[in-house]
Amino acid sequence: MNIHYFDKKGKKNALTLNEGATVAYLIKKASNILPKEDILFASVNDTFTDLSHPLKEGDIINFFDFSSKEGKEVFWHSSAHILAQAVIRKFPEAQPTIGPAIENGFYYDFANLSLSEHDLKGIEEEMEKICEENHTPQRILFPTKTDAKKHFQNNPYKLGLIDGFEEGEITAYSQGEFFDLCRGPHLPSLNKIKALKVLKTSGAYWKGDSKNTMLTRIYGISFPDKKQLREYLFFLEEAKKRDHKILGPKLDIFSLHEEAPGMPFWHPKGVYMWNKLIDFWRECHIEDGYIEINTPTIMSKDLWIRSGHWANYRENMFTTESENKDFAIKPMNCPGGMIYYKEKQHSYRELPLRVTELGKVFRYEHSGALSGLFRVRSFHVDDAHIFLTLKDVQSEVLKVLDLVDKIYSVFGLKYSLELSTRPESNTIGTDEEWETTTRELENALKTSKKPYKINEGDGAFYGPKIDLKVHDALNRIWQCGTIQLDMSLPERFDIEYTDSDGTRKRPLMIHRAVLGSVERFIGSLIEFFAGKFPLWISPSQIKLVPVAERHIFFAQETAHLFRKAGFLVEIDQSNESVSKKIRQAQMEQNNYILTIGDREVENNTISLRTRDNVVHGEMPISSFVAKITQERDSKALTSPFTKEKN
Repeated sequence: MNIHYFDKKGKKNALTLNEGATVAYLIKKASNILPKEDILFASVNDTFTDLSHPLKEGDIINFFDFSSKEGKEVFWHSSAHILAQAVIRKFPEAQPTIGPAIENGFYYDFANLSLSEHDLKGIEEEMEKICEENHTPQRILFPTKTDAKKHFQNNPYKLGLIDGFEEGEITAYSQGEFFDLCRGPHLPSLNKIKALKVLKTSGAYWKGDSKNTMLTRIYGISFPDKKQLREYLFFLEEAKKRDHKILGPKLDIFSLHEEAPGMPFWHPKGVYMWNKLIDFWRECHIEDGYIEINTPTIMSKDLWIRSGHWANYRENMFTTESENKDFAIKPMNCPGGMIYYKEKQHSYRELPLRVTELGKVFRYEHSGALSGLFRVRSFHVDDAHIFLTLKDVQSEVLKVLDLVDKIYSVFGLKYSLELSTRPESNTIGTDEEWETTTRELENALKTSKKPYKINEGDGAFYGPKIDLKVHDALNRIWQCGTIQLDMSLPERFDIEYTDSDGTRKRPLMIHRAVLGSVERFIGSLIEFFAGKFPLWISPSQIKLVPVAERHIFFAQETAHLFRKAGFLVEIDQSNESVSKKIRQAQMEQNNYILTIGDREVENNTISLRTRDNVVHGEMPISSFVAKITQERDSKALTSPFTKEKN
């Protein structure tokens, strides 16, 4: 039989094999072309399979290794099975539930299991032992649900999963004595896993529902070599140093409290950062011809029915009732923008009309999904709704991309673009509208000459979108801004403009956010800069350190000069030693630490130390103010006194 396969470079090859030959045999026969040691699994005619899968005439095969997204998922899901096997060996009463691969690694949830951090090392050692045993995962087929239930009759969680499956065949996998429900595929042998680490344990509700049983979740990571594990653990340490959930409260920027889950409390330093960011944001928008509005937080159910949110987004909305009428706290700003547009008649001469709103929105997120400033229930979106005609789409999208460049470049942020297309279900608008809007966005991206990729099926329910993914200092990716083209909402709200020939026509609309969630953007900045912010947005700019009590008066006079020049300044008047005061100022990430002693008072100078702990010595106050004023006003990323680059 003739088989076609693709090598790692994407080149198509052909091979003649005997009937019934497996994927593994194909790899062996083509060993001069295929890196057989790296191959983890394959797809046969676009269906993922184990290497033991038998082939037939005309099959087309692709191979996957750990470098691919799919390869990592299989590698880590197989590792999750090893984790479950190890736990059952050490805690026989534990009941395994589910164990998926996640973005970085895997986890497995267990019922009837109580652990401490001290137990994790023993589980990890047992996992290493299982890898050395080198079991070959075996695929097992149950013809019916009834057959599958017989094998899992003592595990109510597995029985619940089986009940939710469609009628028909159900697959499971075994490795040694361990047996689990799974659709596969799996690694051909467990010794492919050369390095692993059990990372942590936490609680998790069954199926993510707080009404269900609390389970014990164990997280892990694994790799095909030890070097990759070392690099990943180093990455985790670096990420921990930058974690905004730790740094934010530590630097007195924000806090989170049980009294308002998922709703940040902004401290004075956080408010300062917020105001500086938004001032800059407004300057950019005024330059680009935007007008700014503000719409109500609570609006009637009828509005949300009309917009389509009630049918397509209801589960994410907070609702309330007043005077026997239903209302919703807005999860999005768009419908309010529609009402504003309809306030008066519009002419083609006004288009494109760029209307922005820094609106506070509320979305229901499960408590288990909340994460610092990155996943919240209350946040601000820097929305804009651009009303325009089809011929304006490309030029307006290009202007938005220019605005993105202008704002992101100030922070040194790199970003990538993704074109997200129509979801498979729960969308509004016709096929023709989706085809037209998707084509226009893609044409704009091509014209911009910026690289982008297609993200199939991840558009909004009302239209396709361009997602802006920011890359941080550790090359992690954050979803921030978005550009969405919508032909449906203008139709639903019956908005119009008068064309040059006097006829009434329907405008298109671009939904657009540059920062996205302001809360998430600030969280990203905290992690990107590791709390060492550029001077213009830093909430801890200057700390004055008087050497003795007799120097405090001069420090107060100096602080007054800095404040008049528009800088934030604090004086450390504690009784601690100078070295401790300096260390504290560095921990607070003050851009500049100025020591004042007898010499400085006599010469009307300051002694400068930067937060990278470099001493620059004595200098006139006026010279220092001139330099930092230039640094602040130019929004420089680098201090003029140091090579430190945030």
